[in-house]
Amino acid sequence: MEQSAPDPNFTFAFQPIVDVNGREVISYEALIRGPGNESAYQILKQVPAERLLIFDQKARVEAIVLATRLGIACNLNLNFIPQSLHSSTTSISSTLEAADRSHLAIERIVLEVTEGEIIADQGRFAEQINEYRGLGLKVAIDDFGAGYSGLNLLANFQPDQIKLDLTLVRGIESHGPRQAIVRAVGQVCNDLGIDVIAEGVETEAEYTWLATEGVRLFQGYLFANPAFESFPPVHYP
Repeated sequence: MEQSAPDPNFTFAFQPIVDVNGREVISYEALIRGPGNESAYQILKQVPAERLLIFDQKARVEAIVLATRLGIACNLNLNFIPQSLHSSTTSISSTLEAADRSHLAIERIVLEVTEGEIIADQGRFAEQINEYRGLGLKVAIDDFGAGYSGLNLLANFQPDQIKLDLTLVRGIESHGPRQAIVRAVGQVCNDLGIDVIAEGVETEAEYTWLATEGVRLFQGYLFANPAFESFPPVHYP
């Protein structure tokens, strides 16, 4: 019987999400890397499709172990493939068990899923994930605005956070249509009690426009690059 190839070696870099009003880091996103700081793409392309969900589960556990070893004192954002909810009974429980072993409170874990990944069955996803949210787990929709049913998704499922897709953020200070979209999304999220994070912010002009519109949570190179196996210093404009 042919044996499958072993999973590639991997580790993590961490990039902060900051609250500019309080000038503090509210969370670190764990970004998968190779042992030599290779990109996530270089690592994930080595994982066979049939093992991707298992690898995804394994990665969250290792991210929690490394983050707590580094002394994390805020939230931890972890990427999550929602299909694993109905393919594995341990997809989230293993994450929560790892957090318990590492003395990381459930309330400090934020699972990130991309908008496009849960379009297929929003109702089922909401039903399955809300059980864990009742325990304190938080959920963020990543790359919001990159898919086709963002507002419909918010009508069916209200996450704790959304992260504006960088295609909306890039050059927003001089792009009227993007400005209108971000204002509308911001109003909807404000009404629903959802935090908005501007992701991929690289310039002070982007930051200034967004901050003037009331955005207070940011992630991007303007504040800090991802740091390999460490928490980077943060620059506040």
